[in-house]
Amino acid sequence: MSAIVAARRAQPLTPPAPSASEDSRPVRLALTGAALVFLGLFLFVPLLAVFAEALSKGGEAWVAAVSEPEARAALWLTLKVAALSVPLVTVFGVAAAWLIARFDFRGRRLLLALIDLPFAVSPVIAGLVFVLLFGRQGLFGPALAEHGVKVIFAVPGIVLATLFVTLPFVARELIPLLESEGRDEEEAARTLGASGLQMFWRVTLPNIRFGLLYGVILANARAMGEFGAVSVVSGHIRGLTNTLPLHVEILYNEYRFQAAFAVASLLAFLAIGTLVAKALLERRIGGSR
Repeated sequence: MSAIVAARRAQPLTPPAPSASEDSRPVRLALTGAALVFLGLFLFVPLLAVFAEALSKGGEAWVAAVSEPEARAALWLTLKVAALSVPLVTVFGVAAAWLIARFDFRGRRLLLALIDLPFAVSPVIAGLVFVLLFGRQGLFGPALAEHGVKVIFAVPGIVLATLFVTLPFVARELIPLLESEGRDEEEAARTLGASGLQMFWRVTLPNIRFGLLYGVILANARAMGEFGAVSVVSGHIRGLTNTLPLHVEILYNEYRFQAAFAVASLLAFLAIGTLVAKALLERRIGGSR
């Protein structure tokens, strides 16, 4: 017995193996630090620089720049285009996602490819396509001109270009969500006698509301900040077809840097307002559950 005790005392003591949480803590800290540094360098610092340049000549100069008639017209046009395009994109996105996720039909892959087309095609090319279709010398331009309808270098052309570039956001957000949800709850509602509309409003929509919200926010942000396609179809008519991004370009090209950054800060305020609205809506939805 004494020999066994002596042998155990002679064995070296090995420290306990570190737990998985202890192993992962340095990794988590390193990844968190890298993410914060990346966000600071490429998001917060440029955003602060925009506001610093916008206020470089004082608050009065900022107010004067954003209250110019052309700036107010650009702001109003930006909001109007977003208000017209985002609801249409939302309706299309929900319908397309429902169709793709719930039905297997011929042409399903083609529809998916068409939805992804704005991601692959340059916005400038999209604007040129609209010019070829609806311009004065385009395919449908002469017929539209006979009826007094103007698309290119007018608000309808800007809305069409914005619709094209924002088309995938809602659909692409909802398709994987609907596929992961499955059909069990919808089939149960159908078995209990719910109509198609009741099933959508009471079963499907509550399950996808957060995904729909994110898709709408992304589409709205892209609609307000789109430059390439809108630049081609707008004609750069001051006070009429210039959105906020186009107005910023004009001011910058005229070497009115403080005014350009002041108008750019309006776009930043719109983006921040969208994020605040999203947070409030999420809080309200979460509190009502």
